[in-house]
Amino acid sequence: MTATSRTSPVIARSSLEVDMPQPPKRLTPSRGPLDLFGSEVRRYRTMAGLSLAQLAEQIPYAPSTIGEIERGESGCDRGFAEQCDRVLDTRDALTHLHDGLFDGRSAAFPEYFAGWPEYESQAEVLRSYEPLVIYGLLQTPGYADVLLYGDQQAIEARMDRQAVLTRAEPSPPRLIYLLPERVLRSRVGASTVMHEQLHRLADPVSPRLSVQVIPDGAPHPGNSGAFVIATLPGESRIAYSVAEPHGRILDGRSDVERLHERFADIATYALPTDLSVALIREIADEVWKP
Repeated sequence: MTATSRTSPVIARSSLEVDMPQPPKRLTPSRGPLDLFGSEVRRYRTMAGLSLAQLAEQIPYAPSTIGEIERGESGCDRGFAEQCDRVLDTRDALTHLHDGLFDGRSAAFPEYFAGWPEYESQAEVLRSYEPLVIYGLLQTPGYADVLLYGDQQAIEARMDRQAVLTRAEPSPPRLIYLLPERVLRSRVGASTVMHEQLHRLADPVSPRLSVQVIPDGAPHPGNSGAFVIATLPGESRIAYSVAEPHGRILDGRSDVERLHERFADIATYALPTDLSVALIREIADEVWKP
């Protein structure tokens, strides 16, 4: 067989892929505020007869960013809604919808994270592994203040997310949190901040919360970064993984199952909850007591 005959099917297939673009993602507005807002942006853009590129020429947002917002994959600030209202002549419909859905919250989160709090609120079980800092849903305001460089809007948004653990209806998610012992010994802010934070971990806000510590020196497969797995109604799973340059939401079955297996492997090296709580209190009072 000649080289030409071997490569020609690949060329033909590539041409077909170029000529037949993928259809737009089908949106389900009832899935949550990001999908609802994105579907309305797409609707008004289509009614105006503009492509993503044409809209991007008139507002300070890239076509890829607009596409992510329309697909419900990314949140946006209020300014995006205002710009779209101006160009698409919506009579402020998108700004009004943004205010009603987000109340300014989406601007407090990075775009790549904006969709995750909605999954947290839907979750029946959350499994979190954090190798460097305390998990966000369990941080004190003082600890969060140091990590977020005093950004009050971001701090308040993080504290607001924690309400999912103490809500009455529906029942709070079951939270299983794993962390290495070194996180308890790594300074974030003053000693008073660390002392308060560790006692916050040792005094769980919900009986549905368990914190388990991996003792120093225990080898484990948890050195690839932080991640959270949310089990949603119907036993479907979605995950948030922290990676460079930023985190991302994973909904591919193979990716999520791989993280689920890693979590189970890491958990085998963790102390039981009662011994973990005792170790947390010991470190709080011996290392961080002011």
